[in-house]
Amino acid sequence: MKLPPCYIGLEQARQVLAEIGVELTPRQMKRAADRDAHGHRKLPFFVDPVEGTLKIEKGTLVAIYQQLQNDAVRDFKDKD
Repeated sequence: MKLPPCYIGLEQARQVLAEIGVELTPRQMKRAADRDAHGHRKLPFFVDPVEGTLKIEKGTLVAIYQQLQNDAVRDFKDKD
């Protein structure tokens, strides 16, 4: 059974990452959520239309880090 989406703000996202060993300062988290010169974000935050604050889906955030880890392991194994 798939869980419903859980949308979290910047501070909650920072706490979720800290729980998996990725400790960021509030400034680092904000920079990951802000748009760059090309209009892209480092992480897929969006503006909540009701609150007007940045949000991200908790499962997506964790999945991004898990995918990066999986890619790193695969690349490490492929170099043999």
